[in-house]
Amino acid sequence: MTLRKFAGLGALLSLVMPSLAMAADEVAAPVLNSGDTAWMLTSTALVLFMTIPGLALFYGGMVRSKNILSVLMQCFAITGLISILWVIYGYSIAFDTTGMEQGVVNFNSFFGGMGKAFLAGVTPSSITGPAALFPEAVFITFQMTFAIITPALIVGAFAERMKFSAMLIFMGVWFTLVYAPIAHMVWSGNGGLMWDWGVLDFAGGTVVHINAGVAGLIACLVLGKRKGFPTTPMAPHNLGYTLMGAAMLWVGWFGFNAGSAAAANGTAGMAMLVTQIATAAAALGWMFAEWLTHGKPSALGIASGVVAGLVAITPAAGTVGPMGALVIGLAAGVVCFFCATSLKRKLGYDDSLDAFGVHGIGGILGAILTGVFAAPSLGGFGTVTDIAAQVWIQCKGVGFTVIYTAIVTFIILKVLDAVMGLRVTEEEEAVGLDLAQHNERGYNL
Repeated sequence: MTLRKFAGLGALLSLVMPSLAMAADEVAAPVLNSGDTAWMLTSTALVLFMTIPGLALFYGGMVRSKNILSVLMQCFAITGLISILWVIYGYSIAFDTTGMEQGVVNFNSFFGGMGKAFLAGVTPSSITGPAALFPEAVFITFQMTFAIITPALIVGAFAERMKFSAMLIFMGVWFTLVYAPIAHMVWSGNGGLMWDWGVLDFAGGTVVHINAGVAGLIACLVLGKRKGFPTTPMAPHNLGYTLMGAAMLWVGWFGFNAGSAAAANGTAGMAMLVTQIATAAAALGWMFAEWLTHGKPSALGIASGVVAGLVAITPAAGTVGPMGALVIGLAAGVVCFFCATSLKRKLGYDDSLDAFGVHGIGGILGAILTGVFAAPSLGGFGTVTDIAAQVWIQCKGVGFTVIYTAIVTFIILKVLDAVMGLRVTEEEEAVGLDLAQHNERGYNL
């Protein structure tokens, strides 16, 4: 009788266990979170808003009136070009993890595979995120907006003197050989070079700002100074546009930083708070530094301070606390002010709209200070227990990015200059790029 009972129990379990296994699979299956999805959709739109129209207006107002359309045109053309290159191969280079292994340095530590080329395998049901909570299509578009704004930032360094055709080819090649690989090294996960080093870059201090700032510095050095610089006055033609652009960047940056939490959670909320604090502190820091140095605060100065604060808090937004953000923002405003004014004058390079002085310097400062203020002992929310060790890791990441970006950018520009020429003629520069390159005027009076 007992054996029959066990036999019956065995039969019952054989029927029940497959059902239990299926139920477990159903529980374990990733489920899309509508709240996270809504936030990531919103963040993606905000980051695109940063480039068009935010950055376009911010830069457009600072050039002379004969060149405003050229700057706007460059921002729009870059948006279109990088969008297409991103879906063809950029996303795959940046985020395909094929061949990667934690602690192992190989080709795929620097350059992603091509398994996601042409977005292979991406469907409406593909989901991703820290816990696979929102559509992969949204993640692709979100990261695309980062890829768009990074080369667009470089425009500020060579504004008013680069041929449109050369600019397009440069941006396409630079995106392929510099942006996508750096993004892969920092953000792709275990096996990525700087990921394995432990570099902290929450939303792009290294990937976006140091990358673009250094490339901008190399570009303005290779192209040379604008005709008449620095003796001829080259005042911004419409600071109203610049202030409106700065305001759009400030608002859009909440998508940039808080969106990088990849979820609607506490990290996103804190990233939003520290972004606001750092930006406000930097705006005031630049304003007062300029006031004390030049006797009057300027609208261009406070707009530049806003961007400096946004840049510096970007790598730290997910790990620092409010007081750390205050220090980072204040330092960024003051340091970037002196680098964009005194240092630039002393060294004599023509960084037209201070792409290096704000994005390069602000990115470097923010990346290094992230290693300090991410520590819980200083109010941070990271896992840093040894501040000196983390600062060294951050410096390694900064140093590698600066050297890699500078060398590759220089080579790209030199090759293009030899093949097709980079710079417009003196006559075209005198007339203005709007007419010379696009046969249009920004203002017809």
